[in-house]
Amino acid sequence: MFRSAYDVRSCFVLFAFITLVAVPSRGEDQKTEPTNASEAAAKKAKQAAELNQKFAAWKATLSPEQQAWETVLEENLGGFYLPHYQKAKLQGTITAWDYVTDDPKLPRVLLIGDSVSRGYTLATRNALAGKANVHRAPANCGPTATALKQLDVWLGDGNWDVIHFNFGIHDRRTPTADYAARLETLVKRLQKTGAKLIWASTTPVPSDWKEGPSIKTAIEERNQIAERVMKKQGVAIDDLFTFITPHQAEAQNPKDVHFNEQGYELLGSQVAKSISQTLEQSDSK
Repeated sequence: MFRSAYDVRSCFVLFAFITLVAVPSRGEDQKTEPTNASEAAAKKAKQAAELNQKFAAWKATLSPEQQAWETVLEENLGGFYLPHYQKAKLQGTITAWDYVTDDPKLPRVLLIGDSVSRGYTLATRNALAGKANVHRAPANCGPTATALKQLDVWLGDGNWDVIHFNFGIHDRRTPTADYAARLETLVKRLQKTGAKLIWASTTPVPSDWKEGPSIKTAIEERNQIAERVMKKQGVAIDDLFTFITPHQAEAQNPKDVHFNEQGYELLGSQVAKSISQTLEQSDSK
């Protein structure tokens, strides 16, 4: 059966309307079209170059000693941490990796560890203000395998009175025998500096962390291994695991190995207490 001319015209108008609504205009299509990989890479490279240029200009205003420190950071912080540090310094923010101008009358302390250690560095430094010059290694120190390669860089001139150190979370999948052997090697290298050593036990991992409850067991096992190594080598132990566990619910970020501001203040106060006790023992001898 044939349609009337009116029906044909109606269908045509309806089709045109649907097409107009369903198909975006060229301008709209350009707005929603994803940027291709090469354009994204070029944009990222441009931003990095601009950041490096601004940081270089800031760095040029510093003393030669501080410029040397900034160079060490540029060579060791890596592609993730370095941009964050550069942005922070350009904004005038105080960071854990800031250059420390030593008071020659005070002992020198070095903190070695991963991002948890970095988190409590400022709290430790503040707690020991007027009592010690508190530095930290120029890196997110990671696992023992990295430490074996980079320790000499982290130690700098090696003129330290106390070294407070930890390797654990990044070693959660390191075979236990390898972990113990590497710790032995690292302790012997640290002892050559003549500094008093303090081992920090690895802080707890929440049971609901993304990697599952088995990681919690792995961390506790490595703490036990480290304890045996440190007792064998005569190294003092700052048991941060036991200290912070009762405060874990309110001090640790949800489903995360890191801590909130309260947690880092607590950890920093404990680290400062441990270092102070070690310094007092040295003074009494």
